[in-house]
Amino acid sequence: MTEMYYYEGVGRRKAATARVRIYPGGDGTFVVNDRTLEEYFPRLGDIQSLMGPLRVTEQEGRLNVSVHVRGGGVTGQTGAVRHGLARALLKLDPELRPILRRGGYLTRDARIKERKKPGLKRARKAPTYTKR
Repeated sequence: MTEMYYYEGVGRRKAATARVRIYPGGDGTFVVNDRTLEEYFPRLGDIQSLMGPLRVTEQEGRLNVSVHVRGGGVTGQTGAVRHGLARALLKLDPELRPILRRGGYLTRDARIKERKKPGLKRARKAPTYTKR
């Protein structure tokens, strides 16, 4: 058997981390945590969102993609896969940088949950004021 080579990118969003591997010369198979893409991300719009980097670089159907994603929720994991996919595509062809940069796929979205403060209900929500 011939050795399969791949390009790997790590993406992060909120509390989620995704390790994305792309295999050139594939048929467009997309596997997330040993499940199909549609099985893992059933929510409407998630698949369109994470396929963005492949769509803008016109690589849809040309690569096999394998993803291992951990932590966070559905939104965080979707963003992490998208970020990792863009980074992996950059390793495949560094000349794709301007296209991916223009789409905003290479920027790590640094927005994370703010910590809870003492005396408050959440990070900023104060308890209801009572006069008596």
